[in-house]
Amino acid sequence: MKNRILWALAGLNVLLVMTLAGRLTSDNAAHAQAKRTSDYIMIPGEVGGGASAVVYMIDTSNGLLGAMTYDDPQKQLHTMPPIDLARVFDGGAPATPRGPGVAPGTRAPGR
Repeated sequence: MKNRILWALAGLNVLLVMTLAGRLTSDNAAHAQAKRTSDYIMIPGEVGGGASAVVYMIDTSNGLLGAMTYDDPQKQLHTMPPIDLARVFDGGAPATPRGPGVAPGTRAPGR
């Protein structure tokens, strides 16, 4: 009986060593693509026309903006879907027309 248990434990150890070696030597694609944990900035604020406060959350690692507010009478936490800040800031302001051939701070030709 002891001999059988000893062989079973030895077999289990061999299996565990093979599993460990496989994890250490294989190129695990899921592990290579793992994202870094996010850094958050939380900013308290108030909503105009509302009695409750809001907490704005900025995920600096992924560039997302979200918000949460607590509704005390209903005992519920309301969340805003995240907004991608890259899309917001990449749009930029539209260019203001300055007229044909007029650079800022210069006179128009012929004047």
